[in-house]
Amino acid sequence: MTKQLYLFLITVVSALGGLLFGYDTGVINGAQFFLSKHFDLDATMKGWVVGSALLGCLVGALIAGPINFKIGRKNALILSAILFTVSAWGSGMPSFLPESVSLLVTFRIIGGFGIGIASMSAPMYIAEIAPPEKRGSLVSYYQLAIVIGFFVVFLVTYFIGKNLTEAQNIEFGWRRMFWSELIPSILFLILLFFVPKSPRWLYLKGKEPEAYTILKKINGKKQASVVQIGILESIKKASKGGKINLLKSPFFKIILIGLVFSSLQQLTGINAVLYYGSDIFEKTLGFTKDDVLLQQTILALINLIFTFVALFTVDKFGRKKLVYIGDAGMLTGFLMLAISLQTEQVGWISLIGILLFIASFAMSMGPVVWVILSEIFPNKIRSLAMSIAVAFQWFTNYLVSQLFPVLSESELNMSSTWNGSLPYYIFAVFILFTLFFTYKFIPETKGKSLEDLENVWEE
Repeated sequence: MTKQLYLFLITVVSALGGLLFGYDTGVINGAQFFLSKHFDLDATMKGWVVGSALLGCLVGALIAGPINFKIGRKNALILSAILFTVSAWGSGMPSFLPESVSLLVTFRIIGGFGIGIASMSAPMYIAEIAPPEKRGSLVSYYQLAIVIGFFVVFLVTYFIGKNLTEAQNIEFGWRRMFWSELIPSILFLILLFFVPKSPRWLYLKGKEPEAYTILKKINGKKQASVVQIGILESIKKASKGGKINLLKSPFFKIILIGLVFSSLQQLTGINAVLYYGSDIFEKTLGFTKDDVLLQQTILALINLIFTFVALFTVDKFGRKKLVYIGDAGMLTGFLMLAISLQTEQVGWISLIGILLFIASFAMSMGPVVWVILSEIFPNKIRSLAMSIAVAFQWFTNYLVSQLFPVLSESELNMSSTWNGSLPYYIFAVFILFTLFFTYKFIPETKGKSLEDLENVWEE
């Protein structure tokens, strides 16, 4: 097996954590209509069942740092795969379990733990095994896997629901939707036992021979020696500074930049569109229920296609240039939507605005944020710092998902001044801030080793 093929297979297996991230996030959207009728849920309880996993994601991301530091990236991913499997099995409410909403929420939160751990561990693991010249595209496989998972689960839940009557879907169809996740989660769990441990984590733990063997398989003997020297010098340099205090410079500055950039991925409004896309199409743009399914399919397909654009350009153009191009498209898309709503000229221009926003996000802030987060933190604090940054992303995700419907249905937004456009103007402001923040604080990481990037913060 060539080193290129070996590296590719490792990346694909670890990126399956992203596929389960997208699958687990999307399966609740397909199942919630039927399980809400099964359990006779009111609006508050429906929101709790759907949103509870996000709180699990937040906790999962917070505990992922210590877990990764203690047992390593590979074992953290194995733990996430186990949690995904338990969640998928339990959320379907096997007949021998006492059926209750509380138990369903418990299993959804367990799944959230898995997403939180995987969302931090997978991109970090890929970044630590990847050569500098390929790191951007390889980490982007994680975002691609998220999008594929979201797209696949949309099709799976659609076909499960289509082949059953409404009464059957209410009785057991939603269970099958949850259980469908067992296939990718068990596959992920099995394949993880065949990938190596992160060489950089092994060096941190003093296991140099094992780490060097893995580096040779990935980089070749000559380049492995060069990489090893850089890693050992980085560890030696960090150890001279004594006990690390994350609240002191330069670590506090790096972590602050990371968590702000991570949060901005959500504050640009992506999950308002993904979570409430059907409501936007039906209530705001005036499409019929039959049209909504088609629009959602197109939305998911464009999200998938333009993630491939990032995959093939992030190491060629660089991270910052993709953010600039993508943010310009996102801003244009939301302004098209907002102005058409405000002037009551909804129609194809509004739909094009949403699709332009999705395409632009998919090629920029979607994958690039994961790439940057996996690169900018020094070896010594990477697991803990990335844990904090990803936890803030999940917290922001939760805020947006909770506040968007409230703002959308508010009297202010529905007044003659805004006509439903206010949320998109607010998102546009955050997109403008993202452009400024990227220009001012985000370093260009293209083509640099993780150890070289540590020196950026000292310049």
